[in-house]
Amino acid sequence: MIYPSAEERMELAITLAGNNIKNNGGPFGAAIFEQYSGRLVAPGINLVLQSNCSVVHAEIVAIMLAQQRVANFDLGAEGLPDYELVSTTEPCAMCLGAIPWSGIKSLVCGARDEDARSIGFDEGDKPDDWPQKLQSRTISVTRDILRDKAKAVLQQYIDAGGIIYNGRLQPTP
Repeated sequence: MIYPSAEERMELAITLAGNNIKNNGGPFGAAIFEQYSGRLVAPGINLVLQSNCSVVHAEIVAIMLAQQRVANFDLGAEGLPDYELVSTTEPCAMCLGAIPWSGIKSLVCGARDEDARSIGFDEGDKPDDWPQKLQSRTISVTRDILRDKAKAVLQQYIDAGGIIYNGRLQPTP
């Protein structure tokens, strides 16, 4: 399938997240696309609850499936098109670390870190200037694409009685 615009790509990620909530999963969705053609390479949903595994966030699942699909651990390898990761929420600390290693060239986010934190998720310690840090590694960052719709999925999860699973919040000194 082809998703020409950032909004259409985000709509897909939001739909994935909403469907995951209906299937007793977490409220996060992601997908990897060929950046310029808009061709879907791999969808990702948060599988933490279903798998009892803390590391299978939507972004990680999308990255893993994309790498398997193109048969290369480096999505930035020579000869491959540029890839874009679209995520319903800005990356947590773990996913932020995985992005440069994956080889993607672009990150598009819906909801903000503070939107996830406001419902209780611990997004981990990230530098305040994380978008600039990615951009310094030639990974473009676009924020707030359909932010209100992405935030609504987080609220849908809370309204459905979703479990807030996360790392251990540490008190600030």
